[in-house]
Amino acid sequence: MKVLEVLGVRVEMPTNHPIVLLRERDGDRYLPIWIGAAEATAIAYAQQGIEPPRPLTHDLMKNVIEGLGHRLTEVRIVELRDGVFHAALILDGTTEISSRSSDAIALALRTGTPIVAGESLLEEAGVAMSGEEDKDDEVEKFREFLDHVSAEDFETKPDETGTSG
Repeated sequence: MKVLEVLGVRVEMPTNHPIVLLRERDGDRYLPIWIGAAEATAIAYAQQGIEPPRPLTHDLMKNVIEGLGHRLTEVRIVELRDGVFHAALILDGTTEISSRSSDAIALALRTGTPIVAGESLLEEAGVAMSGEEDKDDEVEKFREFLDHVSAEDFETKPDETGTSG
């Protein structure tokens, strides 16, 4: 399993669909995952350290897991099936719970849990960056985006549907 880092969230143009970008920690591959607006907001909030006055869904999940005396030990992005990424939450190192990848990532950020993916998934869905310059440029673009992103950027109209995360 390869450890992945969350680079950030952005809105993909021209479709206006949010995307979370993960990067292989000790490699040159990136894993782009299209997600829903609510999950994009949850991930952006966690990355920015924003604590809402009342727990949002992912905060509640964290509180429930910890309140029951368990610990989220790993988040695994396990497969890409029909264009949709699937994940698993690993509790206490033994219990595996199926999850949407976007929810798993949002929960991992709140709990400081490592996110991992198998080599075969990274080969199938990962995007390699060719040079160090490209990597630095892409990271800088995401940092710039994160500096200027707000929850309103992820709001959708009531008739918009369809996410893969």
